[in-house]
Amino acid sequence: MEQAARLDLASAREENRAQLRSRVATILSRTVFLSLLSLIVLTAIPYGTTQPWWIAAFVAAIFAIAILWLVEGYLSQSWFAENWPLVLPVVVLAVFAFLQTLSVGTQTSPAGIRFAIWNAISADPYQTRFFVLLLLALALVGVMLSRHASSDKRLRVLINVIICVAVASAVFGIVRQTTQHAKGFGLPLLIRESGFAQFINKNHFAFLMEMALGLVLGLALGRGIKREQTLIYLAALLPLWTGLVICGSRGGLVAMLAQLLVAALLFSGVRKGSERDSELVRVSRSLPVRIALIVVLVSGVAVGTLWLGGDQLATRIEDSRNQLNTDTTESRQGASRNEIWQATWKMFLAHPIFGVGMAGYWAAIPAYHDASGSLTPQEGHNDYLELLASGGLVGFALGVWFVVIVVRRTRENLRSSNSFRRAACFGATVGIIGVAVHSLMDFGLHTIVNALVFTTLIVVATSKPHQNRER
Repeated sequence: MEQAARLDLASAREENRAQLRSRVATILSRTVFLSLLSLIVLTAIPYGTTQPWWIAAFVAAIFAIAILWLVEGYLSQSWFAENWPLVLPVVVLAVFAFLQTLSVGTQTSPAGIRFAIWNAISADPYQTRFFVLLLLALALVGVMLSRHASSDKRLRVLINVIICVAVASAVFGIVRQTTQHAKGFGLPLLIRESGFAQFINKNHFAFLMEMALGLVLGLALGRGIKREQTLIYLAALLPLWTGLVICGSRGGLVAMLAQLLVAALLFSGVRKGSERDSELVRVSRSLPVRIALIVVLVSGVAVGTLWLGGDQLATRIEDSRNQLNTDTTESRQGASRNEIWQATWKMFLAHPIFGVGMAGYWAAIPAYHDASGSLTPQEGHNDYLELLASGGLVGFALGVWFVVIVVRRTRENLRSSNSFRRAACFGATVGIIGVAVHSLMDFGLHTIVNALVFTTLIVVATSKPHQNRER
């Protein structure tokens, strides 16, 4: 009897410990999720987080949240489960970037004195190592979101936060565009007729609008929301579209048109038919109707863009022609995209295997930039070309590896039987397409808030529900 009582007491104590561990794990899970949501909001405010000390604060905050995630994972005995295929190419790229910073030898002076120098592959080893930290921080964000936003409820909250941040940014940009008359408009570095909303660069603002626009279209067209909520989400399209047009980003307009094309093409596959569908809905899935829909959408957006953009847009289009004209004064400074792309390609040909170091572009480009030197490009204005020049064929191959995994998982989720998951994946895919197109001519992902939201879109497009994690 006494031994049985001891066993019962030990069992009760073990059960109490298990309950306590479960409660603590639940609190930590909620804390991590709310911290990540807050980080998205806070990162968007200070110019999209572009200044070095803000970026350092962002990285430190991510690693601090990761400590809570590790403790919660230890208590619940689960960290990131099946997400390792997505994380693996990112980690390998971080390791490769770190190897680019390793010194490969010493230098001998003409006097015969040997001294140590940092003779690495990277043209700027310090920036490359900080790139490693930033890349790992974004990878941690993806891992933590895929775990702590795995339920439909949390995923819906995450999407709504991104849409609200983008709408607030668009409204702020519209108000600033029409009322600002002096330097400083809520933030001290905002200059009149420069940038848009809280962003110093109007193209970076356009990236955020494209990603939010994709999410709204996906939820509205893919039946991911209740019918009575559809008008609310469609109303959010107005400030997003207006801000994207007014900001004057040519790359943003091209990306928006591409998003509409992709949304129209994927619409019939995402919105699965049923016996309750009307004959009109069934006819809308036919190929001729889909082609007509694409034509109507593109024509409507083009006409609306020209009407709202007016002379300012016409002026920017003329400027874009000058950017590709090598006879202008601007191109003598080497500021045209055409000349920057040519210099970047030359740099890749000089370092085809390992590149010049991730984030080392700015330090290596002067040797290949045939210009007066009054203006030195800091970015390649084409993220694919810059990746090729910075990481060489090795870095580019790692990027392709990651893209292949994302595409495979996205295709699976687009066929999901869960209507909300299917619609969310549809919206995230449209947003990712917009970024992919815009990255051909700009570098918006270098802004932390855009990189953070883009990471979130990848999580939304590739993650699968795991209800047992949210118990």
